Amino acid sequence: MNDLAAVRDYLTGLQDRICAAIEAADGGARFHEDLWTREEGGGGRTRVLREGAVFEQAGIGFSDVSGTRLPPSATASRPELAGASWRAVGVSLVFHPRNPYLPTTHANVRHFRASRDGQTVAWWFGGGFDLTPVYPVDEDIAHWHRTARALCEPFGGQARYEAHKRWCDDYFFLRHRGETRGVGGLFFDDLSEDFARDFGYLRAVGDGFLDAYLPIVARRKHTPFGERERAFQLYRRGRYVEFNLVWDRGTLFGLQSGGRTESILMSLPPLARWEYGYAAEAGSPEARLADYLRPRDWLAELASAR
Repeated sequence: MNDLAAVRDYLTGLQDRICAAIEAADGGARFHEDLWTREEGGGGRTRVLREGAVFEQAGIGFSDVSGTRLPPSATASRPELAGASWRAVGVSLVFHPRNPYLPTTHANVRHFRASRDGQTVAWWFGGGFDLTPVYPVDEDIAHWHRTARALCEPFGGQARYEAHKRWCDDYFFLRHRGETRGVGGLFFDDLSEDFARDFGYLRAVGDGFLDAYLPIVARRKHTPFGERERAFQLYRRGRYVEFNLVWDRGTLFGLQSGGRTESILMSLPPLARWEYGYAAEAGSPEARLADYLRPRDWLAELASAR
């Protein structure tokens, strides 16, 4: 029970498998690896692929870090953790494609535990994956959510999918813009009911990511685009930056806990832009995106999308 070594082994293997799959899908670049250590405890390996044929930048990091005191952002809602030592292991990725018709994606799977006087006082699993299209394609969104629902089936089925889809919609919401970051997926945190079962769900989410994303890569990576689509992609990437720097708890925890800044901020796109008072032309493909940036029952609405 509570086999941290097994979790760590799974996560390092997951990073290896995803890197191999993305290199194969890209066909033009390979990941560069940085091994790093953290002064307070632990370290990790950050891998970044740049200027590929498909991915302008793809970053995926494994970390196993520890400390003797949690930052205020982590203990504000969990005062029982104040003063406890902690250890966190996880894999996190963000892929920024070159083609505006291929969505940006994020995934994260992680395990956390806190202890005091050599005794575990708390542990949990968290993670999920989400999709951020610029030019949404119903077929892709339906596939993404069907994959998410299918992997939830052994762990509560429809109820688990609906709960963690809702959590994803709520978490990846830009409150200052009044819109979701994308079309959602799954998100969960503080999962600590049964170690073996919860670890099984973490693995299902981690393994399910490639099942959800690679078919979309294959369908969209060669879609023709021009300067207009590229400009809109860079504009929408600005929203991605805003969420990660303003609202994302993982970014805040990493920076406040003395994490490696380069690894934490590898989620940001290599290029982005902002435009004051931008308004898409009515009836344009760019205007169409707005209808997708709100919580929706994708599986019911896109039941016929293939």
